[in-house]
Amino acid sequence: MKTFKTFTCAAATSLAALVTCGPAWAVEIEYWQYIFDARITAMDQLIENFETANPDITVKQSTFPYADYRTKVAAAIPAGQGPDVVQLFYGWLNDYVEADLIQPLPEDRFPAEQIEADFFPMVRAMKIDGAYMALPTAVRSLALFYNKRMFKNAGFEAPPANLDELVEMAAAMTQKDGAGNITAEGFTSGMTAQDHHWLREVLLRQFGGVPYSDDNKTVTYNNAAGVAALQFYTDLEQKHGVTKSTFMDEPQAAFKAGRAAMHIDGSFRIGALKDTRGLDWGVAELPAGPDGSKSNYASYWVNAITSKAEGEKYDASVKFMEYITSDEAMQIWLDTVGELPAKPSAAMTEANLADPVFGPFVAGLNYAQTTVFVDESGQRQVLVDAVSRMFLEGQSAEDALAAAATAEQAILDGYYNK
Repeated sequence: MKTFKTFTCAAATSLAALVTCGPAWAVEIEYWQYIFDARITAMDQLIENFETANPDITVKQSTFPYADYRTKVAAAIPAGQGPDVVQLFYGWLNDYVEADLIQPLPEDRFPAEQIEADFFPMVRAMKIDGAYMALPTAVRSLALFYNKRMFKNAGFEAPPANLDELVEMAAAMTQKDGAGNITAEGFTSGMTAQDHHWLREVLLRQFGGVPYSDDNKTVTYNNAAGVAALQFYTDLEQKHGVTKSTFMDEPQAAFKAGRAAMHIDGSFRIGALKDTRGLDWGVAELPAGPDGSKSNYASYWVNAITSKAEGEKYDASVKFMEYITSDEAMQIWLDTVGELPAKPSAAMTEANLADPVFGPFVAGLNYAQTTVFVDESGQRQVLVDAVSRMFLEGQSAEDALAAAATAEQAILDGYYNK
């Protein structure tokens, strides 16, 4: 499909003159991502820059609600419709490959050795059978957002440095009504948000464990360290009473409304908080564990060329992929969305590390872990269910964790034993 454009050339009196004025048509490709305002704004800017440098290519951006996004992609591409370049969460990669929704990046334009030299090591999860299937523009880490007004009112001058201080400070800033119901949380919680990552890749490691074997095929958290991590997390609500997982439905909503003192979230939350009037907030690195150890979780969304892209659309898609994974694109994404450049050379600059907002996230990349998911939604759910069983059924941390490990091992076996 070609989209015709009109060009005005006042002095054009011959075919040769018309040719010098610019192309009369452009190849059109389509880019899909889910609806997230800051991401849409950033991509609009990238598309504008790309089209200026490549006037023979136009890029149409289409966005969909997150809840519908995967279904839309899965239905459109096999029908020969939808995106030529698509954004997907890194944990969905195996699903997209198995469904033949995306194709490998061309080795001559995206050499594996160059990718591995330039990008953070976490992107190697995008390599299947020696070929890279996708690449990110940006990566994410976690940090602690804190409400400066609530901290000042409580007499705290700095955010918590460790988990003990987190509990102590959260208790001091939690507010309750006469019936004992929380009206302002000292700390937010919600396993379907970022807490399942905090539990798996941060708390578990800080209590002395690791979530999986080195080859990622075996669950290794069903032990004393895992129980201690899970117990610490659930104690925040059940023992210390500094949080309520159902408070205001979503943890980020409570923090954004000024009804929570502390909130763990990803760097992608920066853009939304910047637009929140009346909220005075800061960012700190995640609190250290009982022995002073630091850990973090890093994730990312990637861009891939779909199996639908062929011929001139494929060539245009490759060019577009090269641009949206460039240093220029990464800086625009950082400034607009708050997500960190996917290359250390672009992310770990003195300016970024010193930035009071970006700095804690950038620092966290130095000790971050990335979960290699084979079924992101399924592996998330086993931990969500473990916490639910403790809250709703009174199950012990030992029993809840054992059930989670058994369920997750079945997911891993189902994938790796195919």
